[in-house]
Amino acid sequence: MANTLPDTRPFAPFEWMLAGRYLRARRREGFISVISLFSFLGILLGVATLIVVMAVLNGFRAELLDKILGFQGHVSVYRSDTSPLPDYAALAQRLTQIPGVVRAVPLVEGQAMASSLHNNTGALVRGISEADIQKLPSLNNGDLRTALNKDYTPDATPSFKGFDTAGGVAIGERMAWRHQLGLGSRITVISPDGPDTVIGNAPRIRDYPVVAIFKVGMSDYDENVLYMPLSEAQDYFVTDEGVNQIEVMVDDPDNVEQYLLPIMTEAGTDMAVSNWKERNSTFFNALAVERNVMFLVLTMIILVAALNIISGLIMLVKDKGRDIAILRTMGATRGTVQRVFFLTGAAIGVAGTLGGFVTGLLICLNTERIRQFISWISGVDPFNPELYYLAQLPARMDSWQTVLIVAMSLGLSFAATLYPSWRAAKLDPVEALRYE
Repeated sequence: MANTLPDTRPFAPFEWMLAGRYLRARRREGFISVISLFSFLGILLGVATLIVVMAVLNGFRAELLDKILGFQGHVSVYRSDTSPLPDYAALAQRLTQIPGVVRAVPLVEGQAMASSLHNNTGALVRGISEADIQKLPSLNNGDLRTALNKDYTPDATPSFKGFDTAGGVAIGERMAWRHQLGLGSRITVISPDGPDTVIGNAPRIRDYPVVAIFKVGMSDYDENVLYMPLSEAQDYFVTDEGVNQIEVMVDDPDNVEQYLLPIMTEAGTDMAVSNWKERNSTFFNALAVERNVMFLVLTMIILVAALNIISGLIMLVKDKGRDIAILRTMGATRGTVQRVFFLTGAAIGVAGTLGGFVTGLLICLNTERIRQFISWISGVDPFNPELYYLAQLPARMDSWQTVLIVAMSLGLSFAATLYPSWRAAKLDPVEALRYE
């Protein structure tokens, strides 16, 4: 029979036209179109959910990492026997000469109890110099409130200038809230390791005015950390003229391992070294496991939608058996028929994937507004900072990760069309028309 088809090139315009017609609902194929609609919505929701969840997990990890590294040193250097380090200034100077080391911060650190008229809570006391505390980005932000050199009146440009001579302490916003303290209020710091007396070890108790209130954005730090001048901390914890540790900041904290050997060599054999990955390994490993598991679980949504494409196309092939037979008798090849049904299923996958990408992008750009709206509607904060450590919901899309999600969705959608389109191409025209 002569070829009566207008164009037999692969993916010719008439193949696209037939695929488009099969996608549009008609009375007899209404149920098939409903299945296609659900397939489209399933892929859209699966891709959008996967993009949003992965972006939130990425943002959560990045924010936590930023907060932790802005608060703690990347590498801690201390004596193996935990005794005070008297020659810390010289050692800190030598450590800063190591290539890649940004700065070295001497610290006196100890546990104590913070007491006021309204509450008693545990506190991590960190003694630090004025020059070093002004370099901590997690504290020196727009949420800082100070009364330094201002007679306890809010400073127009908050900073820790004058911290060494203020004779007071800096506390976190949540600690101030728990104790109902403001700038100029007094807080009592109690340490059980006081001087020895005839009746035993007496606690060390001292009152300090609150000269600064900071907000890191992590509830653990804002609620439990108290800063005091280095000289005052040395006197309070009786370290003489020494410090407990030196915190070292490097320019590439993700590859902190490469700095450990030079730091250990410079510090000496009687010193111990730990890095931020060791101190927080359990926490960040749990985040990594959670991220991988969520990726696998949410991928199942896209897989289920792809299975719907298979079932919808198989039903469409059975319904269009007569049309397929007529196309074959007109000269259409098996490849032509296969491509028509491939395009039909692929169109659902591509549209759903693009819709999911746009939806996920819009949600990621407005996560904090959505969280606030849900909180306003329900009256419950779905992202309680006491549980999740952060004050707001972060979302950070990774371009390669997003490309992987889109490519995976398209791959599953295309793969779902192969079997039904192959079945359509294998259909025998004689058998299809025998009972017509």
